[in-house]
Amino acid sequence: DFLKQPQKYETIGASIPKGVLLEGPPGTGKTLLAKALAGEANAPFFAVSGSEFVEMHVGVGASRMRKLFQEVRFHAPCVLFIDEIDALGGKRNVSGTGSSQEKDQTLNQLLTEM
Repeated sequence: DFLKQPQKYETIGASIPKGVLLEGPPGTGKTLLAKALAGEANAPFFAVSGSEFVEMHVGVGASRMRKLFQEVRFHAPCVLFIDEIDALGGKRNVSGTGSSQEKDQTLNQLLTEM
């Protein structure tokens, strides 16, 4: 009901959270829960894998991230599910290799978009 009629709850001071982090081992229903949430809210469902943004060339992953969020904003309100988001994270590498720069840029773009 909160997602279907947000104005009803906003009048009493509630606000819809911008996101939810689902954590757990594979096969425990995280994707199913996200799909069910979208279905109950009658909202479009977007599912991507974090590994889709990991590229060899610097800037490509960040560009894909920007395009994804443009699409999501166009279809808002909706549910965006990024599976294996940990593929974008990890310890930042000070060596400055191309792959570490690409991951850092992609992660920074994700954080900016959120």
